Amino acid sequence: MTALTDLNALQASIAEAVLGQDQVIRQILLGLLANGHLLLESLPGLAKTRTVKALAKHLDAKMSRIQFTPDLLPSDITGAEVLHQVEGKNEIRFQPGPLFGNLILADEINRAPAKVQAALLEAMEERQITVAGNSHALPELFIVVATQNPIEQEGTYPLPEAQMDRFLMKVLLDYPSAENESQVLRLLRNEEFAQGASTTPVKNFTLPQEVIFAARKEVSAVHVSPAIDTYLIDLINATRHPADYDEDLARWIAIGASPRGGIGLDRCARADAWLQGQDFVSPDNVRAVVHPVLRHRLQLSYDAVADGVSADQVLDRILDKVAIPA
Repeated sequence: MTALTDLNALQASIAEAVLGQDQVIRQILLGLLANGHLLLESLPGLAKTRTVKALAKHLDAKMSRIQFTPDLLPSDITGAEVLHQVEGKNEIRFQPGPLFGNLILADEINRAPAKVQAALLEAMEERQITVAGNSHALPELFIVVATQNPIEQEGTYPLPEAQMDRFLMKVLLDYPSAENESQVLRLLRNEEFAQGASTTPVKNFTLPQEVIFAARKEVSAVHVSPAIDTYLIDLINATRHPADYDEDLARWIAIGASPRGGIGLDRCARADAWLQGQDFVSPDNVRAVVHPVLRHRLQLSYDAVADGVSADQVLDRILDKVAIPA
């Protein structure tokens, strides 16, 4: 089996446990292939945690779930140096925290205070944590999937722009269709029945980490033409110099995307092309990932808020105005 076949099987396995969120599952796989961190945002009860758990269940990886609260300390997630007695002698050893996993579910990340968010920021960017002046490397397969709730902002600490920019994609979850929600009810009933029955558990599909690393190498080899590079840069520049494209864009955008936005577009577009079995990136691959990659990197103006314009609507306008390469 090829890496692409295995990743498609992983996507199908997750979709069996999380119904009606196919686009979300695909975007999470894109983040996994592009070696980036993800921010999931939705109203309560839309299967954010279930989606991440389903990924961990079918991936040969250690999952750590961290519930962020206002009283959380940095050492609660990074670990700390602890005094041990070894053969009658006292030794100080580092005790790893829950960040030392492969798949980190940072639940309600915006409820953590600034010091905890700073510790997480180092782990996300440097792939290491520093405790008592000593640096400790994180596993090679390391992805943070953070969740936040767009309502109930009392008692929260909004993520600073610098930390938002560290996330490769911001994925939005919406309500399932009536048909999918009916299937969800039947799925949960079957799961409850299976838990109560004394049956032999079925062995689930599990993807080894080596397949992920092999897939990432293949993604890095996907060809990107100079015309696609120009298209990527034009999209990014349209967020920074919106007046060159449209008067409304100039009113709506206060600050455009950072260079990380262009890097994220490139990585995700190559991953999207690879998932579709292509060995080159097309404009359609770029357009498919623009919204999750850039929506959290734009700072909208007061005019945009007054007009009721969202970041996704701004990106729609940009896609209309920027010329697609032939």
